[in-house]
Amino acid sequence: MEITAMQELLAFFKALADANRLKIVGLLAGEPSTVDDLATMVSLSPSTVSHHLSRLADIGLVSARPQGRFNIYQLETGVLEDMARRLLARDDLPTVGEDVDMDAYDRSIVNRFSHPDGRLKALPAEQKKLLAVLRYVVLAFEPGVRYSEKQVKELLAQFYEDTTTLRRLLVDFRFMDRDSGVYWRLGQDTAEG
Repeated sequence: MEITAMQELLAFFKALADANRLKIVGLLAGEPSTVDDLATMVSLSPSTVSHHLSRLADIGLVSARPQGRFNIYQLETGVLEDMARRLLARDDLPTVGEDVDMDAYDRSIVNRFSHPDGRLKALPAEQKKLLAVLRYVVLAFEPGVRYSEKQVKELLAQFYEDTTTLRRLLVDFRFMDRDSGVYWRLGQDTAEG
């Protein structure tokens, strides 16, 4: 079974999501140690430290080498650096959000600021919420179609009484453009967010 980037990220962060494991990582970053030495330094039993080391070893962050009767544990800094580089790479990190409903936030905001018939109760003051409302309103305009100022006003009146403010916001935030009294919808990628 192939491990996804999401599964790998979860395993990595779960392994580090414990204060005692983070202390152990910090101590091993300074120098390799035995279970007994680590147990003494973090005030835990050797069996508990062994459990934590096992979790860290599962993700490749810690390795052990035998030395006499003991194992000497060391932090694999190269693995840590590689994990950080790979898992948090600009190309890979967005893939962990692929199965998220990206429109859920917008729907939530639109529902909060509109009546059941779709008319807006008010315009949000917070920009992020305002942009969600504007993304909703601009869908009334067909891409590639030119609209007169009168047509824009009629369409916007279905959403909000103050059509002038709504029209200005759509233009200011680059959802629409205008020239000589003619308006048109811009592509979604041009809207500031």
